[in-house]
Amino acid sequence: MIAGLFEPPAALLAWFYSLTHNYILAISMIALVVMIITAPLVLKSTKGMLEMQKIQPEMRKLQQEHRGDRQKLNEEMMKLYQQHKVNPLASCFPLLLQMPVFIVMYRVLHGLSDGRGSVGGFTPHYVAKSSKLYQSLVGKHEMLAWGLDLAKRPSQAITESFGKGLVYAIIVVSLGVLYFVQQKMVAARAQVAPNMSETQAKLMQYLPVVFAVFLVFYLTGLVIYYMAQAIFRIGLQYYITHRFYKGEHSLGRQAQAAGERAREIAKKDGGGGGLFAQAKRELSAAKQPGTKTGDKQSGTTTSTGPTTSKRVTPPKNRPTPSGTTARPASTGKAPRTRDARPKKK
Repeated sequence: MIAGLFEPPAALLAWFYSLTHNYILAISMIALVVMIITAPLVLKSTKGMLEMQKIQPEMRKLQQEHRGDRQKLNEEMMKLYQQHKVNPLASCFPLLLQMPVFIVMYRVLHGLSDGRGSVGGFTPHYVAKSSKLYQSLVGKHEMLAWGLDLAKRPSQAITESFGKGLVYAIIVVSLGVLYFVQQKMVAARAQVAPNMSETQAKLMQYLPVVFAVFLVFYLTGLVIYYMAQAIFRIGLQYYITHRFYKGEHSLGRQAQAAGERAREIAKKDGGGGGLFAQAKRELSAAKQPGTKTGDKQSGTTTSTGPTTSKRVTPPKNRPTPSGTTARPASTGKAPRTRDARPKKK
């Protein structure tokens, strides 16, 4: 049953190989098909993200009005989403698709090179035995294309021979460069969210580059797949820039202006109006001596600062004001009383 999930993409890969007779070209065409399928979702999520950014000033005002009341804030936010017909989860769909695609391509390529290192060579899985792809791999020990063994990991190639492995390392570095170019295109038009620091924004930008470095431990065929996909994504990002950011009245420009207004509101609000920011402010206020926290409903006010006691007993060896008699401090014993009656002689 699980094999049925990998047989359709493997059959498509076998068909592309029958047309190109090249593993790299066949894998690249698979990446192109995936991009064609996911491109409408990417465009839709980009539009939804920009529409969400347009209403950020209104979202910020709602966060200020309903601080501490999570239920009321959620209700008002849902009304705002319905009013502007936006879906806050729309931008997550392309990201959720990346993991299943990664698993499928990982299993398909590993299935094609199954049995590597054994005496009998490859015993490909998920493809028909009558296909040219199966016949080109069965019994072989390498998956060669343009001098590269796609069934070998770059880390393995570098370990076996630094000279030959250097080519594999260059491919991984090239993938990182492609990811960097892609993220720079996104960062050039994107605005930092008002509730996100510049450090967090930079971290989100360079996470794909870190992912490229980790691919050194995976099959070279998988690196080729993501390399082709990165090239197609750069073309898609170029199209997105011209579609959504061309002209002063475009959706992207309006979203950028709204983002600027939201940041100004956040600055006036002390750096953020969300629930976490509010909790942080209340916690810091509670730690400061002398601060007061009020209960709006009861109208009572309690002081959180240290209390001081007034000294009643005057200090010793100091003159007392005229007309007053200094009383000794209480020792807990009953005071002695003098008998006013005259003594008998």
